[in-house]
Amino acid sequence: AEAEAGLAAERARVADLAGQSRTLKDLLDRVEGEVATAKRSADEAKAAEQREAKATQDRFAAAGIRDPAKLAPKVKFVDARGDVPRPVSGRMLRGFGQPDGNGGMTRGISLATRAKAVVSSPADGWVQFAGPFRSYGRLLIINAGDGYYLLLAGMDQISVEVGQFVLAGEPVGNMGEGSAVQPVMSGDGSDPILYVEFKKDGGSIDPEPWWAKSPSEKVRG
Repeated sequence: AEAEAGLAAERARVADLAGQSRTLKDLLDRVEGEVATAKRSADEAKAAEQREAKATQDRFAAAGIRDPAKLAPKVKFVDARGDVPRPVSGRMLRGFGQPDGNGGMTRGISLATRAKAVVSSPADGWVQFAGPFRSYGRLLIINAGDGYYLLLAGMDQISVEVGQFVLAGEPVGNMGEGSAVQPVMSGDGSDPILYVEFKKDGGSIDPEPWWAKSPSEKVRG
């Protein structure tokens, strides 16, 4: 019953975050603020006496906040450059830094996938947001540590919960039958489209140098 109540509180908090945020950047800023607050609270709890630490953890649990320091990535994301697995197999529709059709430049990439494709986490990390968000369909934000955040949008279903620690390559959701994020993608809407964005300290970075090479790419050098 306590676990179910905790999950319900997490989902309510995620819905509240989505409702308060006007843009994707605004949402990420709020998520980063929560992470920083939770980390400071966790550090204070470790330095306190055992009784006070337990009371603090109980308060965190009641508020639906998970301790972001309880697990750590096996490999730091910054050291995984060139070895990050792609979240899904797909055809590139639009790359990073290209005109977005609205007078700006793309801050992520768009991949056309097969229907019902399984989406996996590109890295070890903590789930900071999981749920619907404006024109992005179902959005997943993974905190990979050291200021890196990985955004995956356009899924039909998300199979992980906020606060959960996921591993690189672990399934986190499924695509649907068609595109759920047409306003921010390119394509005719006939194929499901996964939008992927990497962020470092609030700024978008090109994910291309991070992907692991396929066997054929390694042969070509």
